[in-house]
Amino acid sequence: MKNICFIVDSIFSIGGVQRVTAVLAKELAKDNNVTIVTFDKPELLDTSMYNLNESDITYRFFSYPQVGQTKKKLCKYYSGFYLKVQPKSKILSNLYAYSSYPSEQRNALLEELQNGYYDIIIGVHAPLAARLATLKKHLKDTKCIGWIHNSFEAIFGEKSHYYIGAKRCRHYIYQFRKLDNVVLLCNHDAKSYHEYDPRFKPTVIYNPLTLAPAETSTGTSKRFLAVGRFSHQHKGFDLLIKAFSIFAKNNPEWYLDIVGEGPEEKLYRELIKEYHFEERITIHPFTNNIQAYYSNAQIYVLSSRWEGFGLVLVEAMAHGLPVISSDLPTSLEIMGDFGLYFKNGNIEDLVQRLEDATHIDWQAKSKEALNIAQRFDIKNIIEQWKELIE
Repeated sequence: MKNICFIVDSIFSIGGVQRVTAVLAKELAKDNNVTIVTFDKPELLDTSMYNLNESDITYRFFSYPQVGQTKKKLCKYYSGFYLKVQPKSKILSNLYAYSSYPSEQRNALLEELQNGYYDIIIGVHAPLAARLATLKKHLKDTKCIGWIHNSFEAIFGEKSHYYIGAKRCRHYIYQFRKLDNVVLLCNHDAKSYHEYDPRFKPTVIYNPLTLAPAETSTGTSKRFLAVGRFSHQHKGFDLLIKAFSIFAKNNPEWYLDIVGEGPEEKLYRELIKEYHFEERITIHPFTNNIQAYYSNAQIYVLSSRWEGFGLVLVEAMAHGLPVISSDLPTSLEIMGDFGLYFKNGNIEDLVQRLEDATHIDWQAKSKEALNIAQRFDIKNIIEQWKELIE
């Protein structure tokens, strides 16, 4: 039995990373002592989320102390200099790691982790993995693992939607190499990291199916389904709404359900109203019974502009749903020839895939979907994690 700690930005909020972290933590808690250190506020404690109350997990709520204005300015100055010059030096990368992570904050998190006497610490997401790497030399008897939940392109690409961006790529890889291991979600990302730095050798472990499937879809509802958080541009629901509005003009019997919440909901509702499709496109809030939507759908659509791992694809296939997806490397790796792919961001191409989906051999596709989903059963995935931890 080992003492295992997950460091997460949040566990008591809605999101795919939170859900898969909860599933893995619950599974590991069957044979180990598991703690989740979270930056959530203590008042958000709700172990009914993701059925966390089913397992004996310890929760610790952490927040950084305040940093003086003078030190903030000094840290900001060096950080800006590093990003401007982008020196190819590990030493200067380490200086940037410290300058962008003031000692008050660094020491506070280190004390929190040292007090837990953990055998394994898993930093969830790239920024926390990099923070963990900065502390690694002070955690000598602890195996430190980074768990990266977004694609290489989404984090470091020239068109990155995250603040990390291309300028920090070399720095992050320098830091990741300090860790005992880094877990990526697909082989495409592992190849991208390796091409950037052949000395960096991460481990690939797919995310598991995080829910118990309900009834398999019958494929007769004439309903498309999309699920995800309404964050800026990420899931491409704006593209899907526009594409469906074109498709629907010649297919009056079809409907679209979108399940999710987030800051772009107003934009989506305005688009629906603009196209006068209030009766045929419905936005539903997140629910603990998302299986009911999968069971009632006929086709699943993933319109994302980027994904670390399209967990919803596995969930949809576990309910026997054929899938339309943007041609993301992760989708291609998960589904192979099974998926109906459209060029990422191309509305006209997505309209054509919606049309194609209405003419497929649905029963054959459904059977194939169920077979693919079995590969992502938690019983298979957890063995890879146990081997990594041991």
